[in-house]
Amino acid sequence: MQFSNGITGEESVPLLQKVPSIRETDDEEEDLRKRVWIESKLLWHIVGPAIFSRVSSFSMNVITQAFAGHLGDLELASLSIANNVIVGFNFGLLLGMASALETLCGQAFGAKKFHMLGIYMQRSWIVLFLCSVLLLPMYVFATPILKLMGQPEDVAEQSGMVAVWLIPLHFSFAFQFPLQRFLQCQLKTAVIAWVSLVGLIVHIFVSWLFVYGFKLGLVGTAITLNFSWWVLVFGLLAYTICGGCPLSWTGFSIQSFSGLWDFLKLSAASGVMLCLENWYYRIIILMTGNLKNAKIAVDALSICMTINGWEMMIPLAFFAATGVRVANELGAGNGKGAKFATIVSVVTSMIFGLIFGVLIIGFHSNFAIIFTSSYNVITAVDKLSVLLVFTILFNSVQPVLSGVAVGSGWQAFVAYINLGSYYIIGVPFGILLGWIFNLGVEGIWIGMICGTGVQTLLLAITIIRCDWDNEARKATSQVKKWAKEDEVDGENQITANLIEDSH
Repeated sequence: MQFSNGITGEESVPLLQKVPSIRETDDEEEDLRKRVWIESKLLWHIVGPAIFSRVSSFSMNVITQAFAGHLGDLELASLSIANNVIVGFNFGLLLGMASALETLCGQAFGAKKFHMLGIYMQRSWIVLFLCSVLLLPMYVFATPILKLMGQPEDVAEQSGMVAVWLIPLHFSFAFQFPLQRFLQCQLKTAVIAWVSLVGLIVHIFVSWLFVYGFKLGLVGTAITLNFSWWVLVFGLLAYTICGGCPLSWTGFSIQSFSGLWDFLKLSAASGVMLCLENWYYRIIILMTGNLKNAKIAVDALSICMTINGWEMMIPLAFFAATGVRVANELGAGNGKGAKFATIVSVVTSMIFGLIFGVLIIGFHSNFAIIFTSSYNVITAVDKLSVLLVFTILFNSVQPVLSGVAVGSGWQAFVAYINLGSYYIIGVPFGILLGWIFNLGVEGIWIGMICGTGVQTLLLAITIIRCDWDNEARKATSQVKKWAKEDEVDGENQITANLIEDSH
């Protein structure tokens, strides 16, 4: 945003200036439909571009998987294992760690400490890059790791080869995720959508070029993912440093190297919370690899997980928007506004879940054709379609509730809920049904759905019982305390406060 001569102060940029605040209409006599309409506009200002950018980014994986599927069943299984297990595990951790910026940058934006957004983003780059280096052995030793997990030898060998080629993709996450959250917290969501569109167009072209033009086969599919994701990084970075964020980006700063330990602890809490969710359904693929006729089962389940992940981009967009809305309202001392934003977001996301559930039921025997020509795989996917519908319905609610947790600073608490629901209930129950009761992949998936159901119920109870006015008082007190402190010491202190509150 540019200012005329003589206007450079941070006080000249009001929070959420392009959309009206819910607080202006938070009157008991206000018509409910009007309140819903205003809150919906606030949400969709973030949700709309976020859905587009997430769907575009995920479509790159879908397109790549489709190219691999038409190369053969082994190629599809190998890419699915490499992408969903090796890359997916690291994706979840790095994505979760970057989500710490949603809280930090959101509060900095609300307090009009705009230059600190750039400092926080650079700090996140450093932390995530170092974490990416530490995670490299998972790619280098992917083949023995997958064999140890019980995957078929031919699938493990090819998956390990693909994983090594995907190392550049791995490092792109360390820069792209912080950039997205940095821009999102400033409501600069349109640029994320446009860059994602460019990346998707580039990906379609290079996928055809490398797989069919250069005939690089499975290796070509990996190269296309590397290329396209780095297009996203450089596009967002170019916008940021070339004048798109004049107040929040003031150049590279040595200050970003201070307070790294406190920042790491907050990032780790966020990372554990989200990666426990992200890893959960990827574990199904690993467990399925130990069943009889594993190639067909893995292929069918991977296709279902791809469809689920594709639709999941919508609830994840609501996750991001809800986190921003709740954080902004709590920071402004408006607990009722935060509660109302939560209700509107959950209901809207559920409507989308129902729509997609109906579509899956209607096309249950046909949608697998996008990914494979194998009759056996198509038949197996058809049998799993009902479980896919239940998964989509649960996942239309659960991410939004997690967004409330991020906006409220409850990351560590929710991590315990995720750990208990997913890995103490879901995984053991899936093993019991899958192997002991011989229900195979259906039994594994039913067990995992039960874990998701428990997690969603616990989050819902926590949010329903929440004292929103008290949460608003805590947030307001924190912002006032920050405003009174020295800028450098103050921003380190707010990080420490958030870490303490999250526990």
